[in-house]
Amino acid sequence: MRSTCLVAVLAGLAYAAPSPAPQFLNFDEVEGADVPTVTGPPIDAVSQPITYDEGAAKASAAAEVTDDLSSPQKRDLAPRGVNDPCSPQPDGYGPKPTVDSPAAFLAYQPFADTANAAGANPPQGYQTSFQNLQASVNANSYMGLTTLKTYDTIKCQQLCDAANLCTGFNIYFERDPTLAPADGCPNPAGFTNIKCTLWGSGVTKEAAKNKGQYRRNFQVVIAGSNGYTKNNPPDAQTGFTGPTEFGGAINAPGDYIGQKFFPGVYDAGKCAGACQANTAYDKRHPNSDGTYDACNFFNVYMLSKNNVPQGTYCSLYTKPWEKKYSTNYGQYRGNDYYSVSSSYGYSLNPQDPGHI
Repeated sequence: MRSTCLVAVLAGLAYAAPSPAPQFLNFDEVEGADVPTVTGPPIDAVSQPITYDEGAAKASAAAEVTDDLSSPQKRDLAPRGVNDPCSPQPDGYGPKPTVDSPAAFLAYQPFADTANAAGANPPQGYQTSFQNLQASVNANSYMGLTTLKTYDTIKCQQLCDAANLCTGFNIYFERDPTLAPADGCPNPAGFTNIKCTLWGSGVTKEAAKNKGQYRRNFQVVIAGSNGYTKNNPPDAQTGFTGPTEFGGAINAPGDYIGQKFFPGVYDAGKCAGACQANTAYDKRHPNSDGTYDACNFFNVYMLSKNNVPQGTYCSLYTKPWEKKYSTNYGQYRGNDYYSVSSSYGYSLNPQDPGHI
C-alpha cells in the first residue's frame, strides 16, 4: 500500500488517485529526464551499428519503476587509424560537384534532383516526412549509421526494418574530408558520403537540425536530406491484448494510476514493463482490505516538443478505456508545444481483479 508521503515524493512515476481530473502531461518529469547522450552519428563516423535489446529495455524500465516506487524521494566507433592525423578517410562513393567548396556542394543540382525523386516515391510501408533539406536529423532516438554506395532508400528502409524498434530513417549526401583534418592538412579536399541513419521515432522536418560543422578548417555540409517514417503500429506485448490505435492520448474520467516517461526510442515494451512493475509493487503493499492498484491497461505514445520526438510516454490505468477517450492531442508549456503521436492502448489479458 502506498503511503500519502510516498505518493507526494515520487520523482520518477507520478501517481494520482482515481478521479475525474484530466491526465495532464507531467512536464517536470519530461524536462528533468536524463536525455540520451548520443543524438546522432559522430561527425567522422561512416558506420555505427547500434543494437537495441527490447527485453533488456523492458526489464530496465520495470526496474526503474520499482526503484521509483521504493524511493523516498558517445561512444566513438570509428575504425582504428581513421582518426590519425591526415589519415585517408573511408568511402566517399557519392557524386561531387566540379568545384570543391561548401557553397558548390549545397548548390549541386543532382543532389536536389535525386532527393526530390526519392521523396516522391517512398519505400512501401513508409511515408516521406521531408525531402531535399540541407540538414540531417538530430534527436534522442538515434539507432545507428550506415554509409551507402548509392542514394538507395530501399536499402536504408531494409536496414530500418531489420533493426528492432526502428520507425524511421534519414538519408542524405554529406561533404566530408578525404583526410582526417590535422595541423598538416587543416583543409583537405572533400568528397561525398551517402549516409543512412536509423531512428526509434518518426523523423520530422523540425528534427533535421544538423547543418554540419567544422573539422579544423574543413566545413562539413549536408544536402539532399530526406526523412521517412514507418506506418506500422508498435509490437504486440506478451500478456496484453493490443495494440489498439487511438487518436490522441487517453483522458479518462477515472481509474488513472500514474505515468512514466522514457526519453529516447519509442518502445511500447517499456510501458508494459512499467505497468507490470507497478502491479507487482502494489500487490506486495496492499491496502488494509487486501485491495491494490492493478495496472490493467496502459496508453503509450510518442511525446514531441515542437514536433521534435522526445521519448515514450506511458499512462497507466486500473481498467481499459476506449478510443473515444483519446482526446488529449497535446499541451502548451509557455511557448513550447508538446504533441502526442503514435498513441496506442494495451489491455492486460486476463485482467487483474486487484484483490489479494
